[in-house]
Amino acid sequence: MIFSEKRLYSYVNDFCFPRLAGTESEKKAVNIIYDKFLEIGFPKENINQEPFQFSDFYSTLLIKLISMINLIFLLIIVLLIYLDILASLLMLSVLFIITLLIIRALKTPESPKFWGKYYGQMLDATNIYVKIPGKELNNYDLGDIIISAHLDSKSQSFNTKWRVLIYRIWLFNGIILIVFYFLFLLMAFGHIKIPLRLLEIGIWIPTILISIANLFLMNLNTHNKSPGALDNATGMAIVFELSSFFLKNPLKKYNLWFCQFSAEELGTMGSRVFLKRHENEINKKEIFQINLDMISCKDHRNNQIEYHKTKGLFHRKVISPILKNYFERNADKYHIKLHGFHLTTGAHTDTVPFHLRNIEAIDIITRAAATWSHTKKDTLDKVDFEVLKETCVLLKNVLIDMDVHLIKCNNTRL
Repeated sequence: MIFSEKRLYSYVNDFCFPRLAGTESEKKAVNIIYDKFLEIGFPKENINQEPFQFSDFYSTLLIKLISMINLIFLLIIVLLIYLDILASLLMLSVLFIITLLIIRALKTPESPKFWGKYYGQMLDATNIYVKIPGKELNNYDLGDIIISAHLDSKSQSFNTKWRVLIYRIWLFNGIILIVFYFLFLLMAFGHIKIPLRLLEIGIWIPTILISIANLFLMNLNTHNKSPGALDNATGMAIVFELSSFFLKNPLKKYNLWFCQFSAEELGTMGSRVFLKRHENEINKKEIFQINLDMISCKDHRNNQIEYHKTKGLFHRKVISPILKNYFERNADKYHIKLHGFHLTTGAHTDTVPFHLRNIEAIDIITRAAATWSHTKKDTLDKVDFEVLKETCVLLKNVLIDMDVHLIKCNNTRL
């Protein structure tokens, strides 16, 4: 057999211990990864370890700061509606400016700058990767495919499933509140008649729900207690298994990078640093990323291979049309069940830095795993190794298909 459930089990089992980025346990995980790549057959000089520093401000303190500011301003704005509408508008403008400044700072969190250095803790982490060059060595137009997983794990005050729900409550009620606040202004300045009771319900209910969501987010703390079997020893295992196959069977037209990124759980710092350091080495016209993050969820009704297909609040936009077509075509061809899903908010994976550079990137993920991820119960017994093996088969066929049908990112798609 090309891919082995026994080997996949061994990989996941070896990494079932807490490994929060910046801790000694993360360093232990990096050392094990190095040994695994050696066992697979990669020469020492081809196993690249890249240490980096980052601030935890953007992934821990910042969300608490945003939630606190939002809660205070929100209550002040709503209360001022009854006292002075112009003062309420002024406070809203101040909140808008602060939000823009925060968003600007979030564009490059891998560069700590003032906030990260002085209000966060500087931590050390390490990415580790191997590269398998395409066989057409004389072809300077080789493409690049990055197959990645994250090596770190974390536990939080509540699991991923609840955190995503809180984000959605915050987002959708925020939209409702803006609509009703706008209607209130129309009534105040435009002399449009709107039932006052309707306005009060439309303003106060979202305000209360957003305030509760902010209180939860202010108490969202990060710990180093999750064994991280699903999230993300499963993705790491698939990276090892695929690298073993393609070490013996390299592609012709693509360089393959097999990456185990660190600090994904603390702001996708590892993938951001990797891209920044290697952006001059990759073919910007022909680069793709396939990210593996918490695959399978044993005994769950939705224990299956899934991928993040579309995003958007009102309009559903296909995230990576080229990769989507390759995955769906090969899933159909080899009779592998593959489910694409839509997500409006709440996901922050190692594809984010790639999307910010307009690089096609896709998340292979099982949403049901969010039930256990970021908790102490994310253990080996939750992993379905048959699904992991099936994922390896699908990815192998997708990569070979991409090699056969090389298509420039700026040309006609499939």
